[in-house]
Amino acid sequence: MFKPKYAITDKLLSQIKQVNNLVIKLNRQRFPNIVLAEFEKIARAISAFASTGIEGNPLPLTEVKKILKSKPEHIRDSEQEVLNYNNALIDLNKKLKSSKIQLSLKLVLKIHKQVTQNLFPKHQSGHLRQLPVVINDPKIKKIIFLPPDVKDVKKLVIELIEFIKINQNKIDPLIIAGIFHKQMVIIHPFIDGNGRTTRLVTKLLLAKLGLNTFNLFSFENYYNQNITRYFEAVGERGDYYDLKENIDFTAWLEYFTEGIIDELLRIKKLLPNINLNPDTRLKPFHQKILKYIKENNFVTDRDYAKLVKRAKATRALDFQKLIKLGLISRKAKGKSTYYILKEIHT
Repeated sequence: MFKPKYAITDKLLSQIKQVNNLVIKLNRQRFPNIVLAEFEKIARAISAFASTGIEGNPLPLTEVKKILKSKPEHIRDSEQEVLNYNNALIDLNKKLKSSKIQLSLKLVLKIHKQVTQNLFPKHQSGHLRQLPVVINDPKIKKIIFLPPDVKDVKKLVIELIEFIKINQNKIDPLIIAGIFHKQMVIIHPFIDGNGRTTRLVTKLLLAKLGLNTFNLFSFENYYNQNITRYFEAVGERGDYYDLKENIDFTAWLEYFTEGIIDELLRIKKLLPNINLNPDTRLKPFHQKILKYIKENNFVTDRDYAKLVKRAKATRALDFQKLIKLGLISRKAKGKSTYYILKEIHT
């Protein structure tokens, strides 16, 4: 039975609180669907660039954006890696929006198959490794970690998934996601593609935070800024069987939550400043409608008339624009008409 060792330090507790506060503030903000859709594309490009870059993909972000915008006719492996990661992200986002997606071995294998499609032999893509692997440090050209034996891999992955399922409503989602991330890297269940698969599943677990901006979230970018630090934090040195009883997740969890904060602050800073065109730009009177609903749960035309000096026909156009942008919904009819904030689904 998997029982991770970690401590809730003052630093970790403080960072968890900061993440939760940032999530609440972000979820209170409202942005037009058109703007969010464009920002989602940018976030996916950053995620695909960063997560594949961590594993050595040489493509710069500008090239990654070009590839995702227009698929090359003759695809190189480096381009295929980017396309695969982007496709896996799109699929994961769709599942999160349409249904309750649950962590399982089947899901992990499917994600691995997606990120390794057309890159690995069929018997390796979407399958747990059947061969021993070692982790090398390219700088010193020496083996630094020996992952678990092949015979134990499936059992260890299943135990980790069971731990997540049992504790997902008992332990903070940040700790759950962080523990999964590090333990998967330690188990190293695949010949290759472990990091990309792990980071995608971690995004799934983070979505359970209630982060409505999940599809705008590119936490992989933080790791890519200092890859050496990431590998030192998430990895271990030595033989798994000598270390397994004493592996402490505390330092990693502090680093992990630090990265989430960094990404949330990036989103918080960029979202209000994203380029808007005349069709999506909100004027002060539009903001008054949104503010009134936030404070009173709904607004009527009569309420709005007291806030602004605008003709009835113009007020109707104001409401119509917010409906078109996916920010509010109209309820009831005629004189009973009122408007509420449109529910956001993750």
